[in-house]
Amino acid sequence: MVTNFLENNHLVLIGKVCSEKTFSHEIYGEKFYMFDLEVPRLSKAVDVIPITVSERLITNIDIEIGKELAIEGQFRSYNSYENEKNRLILTVFAKDISEVEDEELSEEEEKKKVSNEVTLIGYVCKKPIYRQTPFDREIADILLAVNRAYNKSDYIPCIAWGRNARFCQNIEVGTEVKILGRVQSRKYEKKFEDGTSETRVAYEVSISSMEIIDKKEDEKEVEAAM
Repeated sequence: MVTNFLENNHLVLIGKVCSEKTFSHEIYGEKFYMFDLEVPRLSKAVDVIPITVSERLITNIDIEIGKELAIEGQFRSYNSYENEKNRLILTVFAKDISEVEDEELSEEEEKKKVSNEVTLIGYVCKKPIYRQTPFDREIADILLAVNRAYNKSDYIPCIAWGRNARFCQNIEVGTEVKILGRVQSRKYEKKFEDGTSETRVAYEVSISSMEIIDKKEDEKEVEAAM
C-alpha cells in the first residue's frame, strides 16, 4: 500500500509575520529560513508559530514583519541536543506560501475563514495521560507518531478536551487515529535543579475531533471491491 504523506500530515495557516527571517540550515545547497507567524484565534488570543521555509518558495516574497501570509505545509518535529539532553523541537515546514490579498470581510465571513487547521493520521506512541483541572476541566495528553517519507516519523504532542479527553483514556498504544485540530502555542516555566527557571514556549495540536482508523474495516472494503 502506498502511503500519502501529505494526507498523513496536512496544515493550513493564515497569519502575520511577527519576527525577522533568520537562516536555519542548508541541505544539498538549498538554504532554509525560519520566522514566526502570529495566527489569531476566535477568542482574539493569538498563537505564535515557528515556520521553516526553503529559499525556493520565497524568491518573490519579502518576509517582513506585519505581512499577512497563507501557508500550506506539515507540522514536523526534530531532536535538538542541548547540554547533553534531548529536546523535541516542533516547526511548521512550509510546502507552499503566498501573500494574502487585502480584502474587507464581514464579521461572519471572518469567523468562517480557515486560518489554522491541521489534519494528522498517526499512531499513539505513549499511553494517553488523562487528568482533571481544579475547575473540573477534563484534559488528555497524546503523543502521535506520524510517518514521513524516507522512513522518518514526526512526533506530535496533542491535547484533547472534554468528551475527546474521556475517549482517549481507553486508547491503546499503537492505535492508528485521525485527528483534526489546530496548532497552538503555550508559554510555561521550566524549572532547573539549581532553583532557576526560564520561560519557554510549547507547541501542540489542540484536538477538535478524532477517530480510530479500523484497518479491518478497510481490508473488508478492499476485499468487497475485488
